[in-house]
Amino acid sequence: MDFEQGKKRITELREIIEKNNVLYYEEDNPTLTDFEYDMLMRELKQLEAQFPALLEEQSPTQKVGGTPAKLFSPVNHRVPMESLQDAFSIQELYDFDKRVRQTAGEVVYCVEPKIDGLSVSLEYENGAFVRGSTRGDGQTGEDITANLMTIKTIPQKLNTPIPFFEVRGEVFMSHKSFMDLIEQQELAGEKPAKNPRNAAAGSLRQKNSEITARRNLDIYLFNIQLVEGKEITGHRESLEYIKAQGLQTVPFYQTCRTIDEVIKEVERIGSIRGQLPFDIDGAVIKVDDFNTRRLLGSTSKFPKWAVAYKYPPEEKETVLRDIAINVGRTGVLTPTAVFEPITLAGTTVSRAVLHNEDFIKEKDIRLGDTIVVRKAGDIIPEVVAVTAHGADSVPYTLPNHCPSCGAPVFREEGEAAKRCVNAACPMQLLRHIIHFASRDAMDIEGLGKAVVEQLVTAGLIGSIVDLYALHPEDIAKIDRMGEKSAANLMDAIAQSKENDLYRFVFGLGIRFIGQKAAKLLCEHFHTMEAILAATKEDISAIEGFGAVMSESAYEFFSMEQTKELIAQFKAAGLNMESRSEIKDNRFAGKIFVLTGTLPAMTRDQASELIEKHGGKTSSSVSKKTSYVLAGEEAGSKLTKARTLGVEVIDEAMFLNMLH
Repeated sequence: MDFEQGKKRITELREIIEKNNVLYYEEDNPTLTDFEYDMLMRELKQLEAQFPALLEEQSPTQKVGGTPAKLFSPVNHRVPMESLQDAFSIQELYDFDKRVRQTAGEVVYCVEPKIDGLSVSLEYENGAFVRGSTRGDGQTGEDITANLMTIKTIPQKLNTPIPFFEVRGEVFMSHKSFMDLIEQQELAGEKPAKNPRNAAAGSLRQKNSEITARRNLDIYLFNIQLVEGKEITGHRESLEYIKAQGLQTVPFYQTCRTIDEVIKEVERIGSIRGQLPFDIDGAVIKVDDFNTRRLLGSTSKFPKWAVAYKYPPEEKETVLRDIAINVGRTGVLTPTAVFEPITLAGTTVSRAVLHNEDFIKEKDIRLGDTIVVRKAGDIIPEVVAVTAHGADSVPYTLPNHCPSCGAPVFREEGEAAKRCVNAACPMQLLRHIIHFASRDAMDIEGLGKAVVEQLVTAGLIGSIVDLYALHPEDIAKIDRMGEKSAANLMDAIAQSKENDLYRFVFGLGIRFIGQKAAKLLCEHFHTMEAILAATKEDISAIEGFGAVMSESAYEFFSMEQTKELIAQFKAAGLNMESRSEIKDNRFAGKIFVLTGTLPAMTRDQASELIEKHGGKTSSSVSKKTSYVLAGEEAGSKLTKARTLGVEVIDEAMFLNMLH
């Protein structure tokens, strides 16, 4: 490759890598796999070494991570959060050891798994947790204290009240938590997360910390960044001290005196990675002694005393036997590859989601093909490529009619998915009922997923409206549902008939219509009869309704199947009128943020009172916030309110404002 060719390729690589850096670090939605990204970065490093005149300070090879998002306040790291140099072969580990020993002589290494998550820093002052931040670009990160406080394994106080203690770790999502999240997202008709790393990063960078709390994140600490009041001389000692303070370190680590011992441990970790309950993407080798680390120093991006060995993704060939079509709650047709079973990352797999028709066309996947499959993040099987078409194969297209109900399916302009819009589609039934009964919708206590599945399997429910035709003796027959449980469930179903109209509308699962939009719709039209009679222009006139929401609501309520379904609900005795009313406008223009546990009411009840008196609620504190209504165990929102000078009130003051 000559100089001009090298220059062109370097420019291409930098553009691809920078684009993926934004997607990975800032949007938590990368298009490249970790391995593909690593290979591109490796090629860029090699070309910059071959053509040193083309090396620039702003090259992605010279920077750490991504830029801090504007969503959160910036945090300047007192100690830079450096990245690690990668190794992809055993020879590179020997080369690393040779460089270390040329400078430092005999050394002891510590080898530990490289957790695949989001790197964060935790700061403690006098033993109390005061701030947490992301790595960002290594120098400046994002303040995510409120979200980190929701992670149960991060203590608010250390066991020793040392003056200052900053530790670095990796926030991650376990395989179980990830699969639970995927199930919830699929039931809700949402786009499922790609892998645990993206899910953890996206959960941790939510403006609403209540969402983060529901994601069941965890953390392992692996480094002391700065400590005052305690002398520590080595890495293994630092890990033991971190544990002694009540924090959670990487689950296992091994000290090694030779590079051969290091390689043996790296290979051992690689052999068990498929059995671990969390994702790792490599093993980290660190010089144990801190004085030796200082002697070795760092480059502009990496410490010279550590290296990360990256495991290659395991891929295998198999034969595609079928493409099964699943219909989600929102009617999306999702194709799934069914292939000859293979073993990947320690488990047997025979299915992989194919996403949509565009994905199938892009890779030209056909029945009978020989395909390459791997596990994304060692969990979710994915089809990587086609290596050979089957005999007499033809291009595959998704059906034009729903495989469940036979209704025509539609693909809207700008969308990749085909969708069945029949509200009575049987394949959507399970997901519809679970959503309909959920807390934010009809709030039918006792009607969880397991009970719904049994009711559907037993043939007791054929549509959502059948919930209101159930008999106690039918429910009592299903597993773990005796007479008392059956009676309680019947009471909860009966009570739900009296719910406000917006809960019913939200429970119908209309695309793009969340709970707040359902409230706006019902408060505007007041009755279901008026909603059904509304034109598209009538709906788009609602403040807060955009074109997409208006179109979706109009299409749904204008369908004959919808009108018939609602008539059945009305005949079953469900309330069809909005009970939301603004008593007065005393809170007009006021924004409330609720935090902590209130003594005599729930936060939902307080929010309802605020809205009935013309006010609005928000999940985050800003300069626009009028009041923070704080209860017991109020967290970072209370701290931020005081910092910004926002007025803080308790429940008694709030009730006094009402009365």
